[in-house]
Amino acid sequence: MNVERTVYRGFEGLELVADVRGDTAAWPVLFLHGGGQTRRAWDKTAEAIAARGWQTISLDLRGHGDSEWSAKGDYSYTAYCADCISVVDQLDHPPVLVGASLGGMSAMLAEGTSDREVSSGLVLVDIVPKTNPEGVQRITGFMRSGLEGFDSLEDVAAAIAAYTPQRVRSTNLEGLKKVVRERDGRWYWHWDPRILARDRTEVIAQRFAGLLDVALHNISVPTMLVRGLLSDIVTQEGVDEVLARLPDVTLVDVPGAAHMIAGDNNDVFSQAVINFLEDRIRPLTT
Repeated sequence: MNVERTVYRGFEGLELVADVRGDTAAWPVLFLHGGGQTRRAWDKTAEAIAARGWQTISLDLRGHGDSEWSAKGDYSYTAYCADCISVVDQLDHPPVLVGASLGGMSAMLAEGTSDREVSSGLVLVDIVPKTNPEGVQRITGFMRSGLEGFDSLEDVAAAIAAYTPQRVRSTNLEGLKKVVRERDGRWYWHWDPRILARDRTEVIAQRFAGLLDVALHNISVPTMLVRGLLSDIVTQEGVDEVLARLPDVTLVDVPGAAHMIAGDNNDVFSQAVINFLEDRIRPLTT
């Protein structure tokens, strides 16, 4: 399938790069990756969904992948939320937002704090308002592991394998160039290190808890929460809160998957999203 590299304008005009697949006249599905990832994390799922007649847009978040880095180092949740709304405004229809971790938190805030229609549906991928601090610390440690760079792609592979022991270790070192770049003979994660400058994680600081509470109160679009059964991020308390607070929400558990569900068990994840789109969203778009 043809993949078109497209540049959108985010908050304050920041250039955000995306891969667009499928019929550009079809209903859009906007994918927002997790912290430290890139748009390539969605490749297989976006391909499968576009083949079903949807337009898929896999976005590099600000400071990640090929998207522009913030000159002011603004990687706040409100900036990511504003980027999401800005991209939505450049589409012909309100998209389904599929957000993992950081991307999911941004999608929740975009949908729940705007006073107008933002999305036609919401897929939250292993993210809830109340997360496990120990799991978040493990993510942060993994992200920090490459701030000084790696000597080789083999070292990058070893770091990823240590963080994702549930996966079969990949032997395709060339594929790692999706997430790292070489500078001065060393390999670095492909995102702005200032993302971690203020210990930003998948947890909203307590001072913003009220904002997220408002967001949950205002989300009324069809929603699916996808949880990895091996996740150390999503707590049962957090799941229960989402199920109790949102009026139209479905829970899907993915076996054999930890926090990065799309990479751990892509077939089951992709089918769950396809089912949600066809059963819950397609009737609303015709």
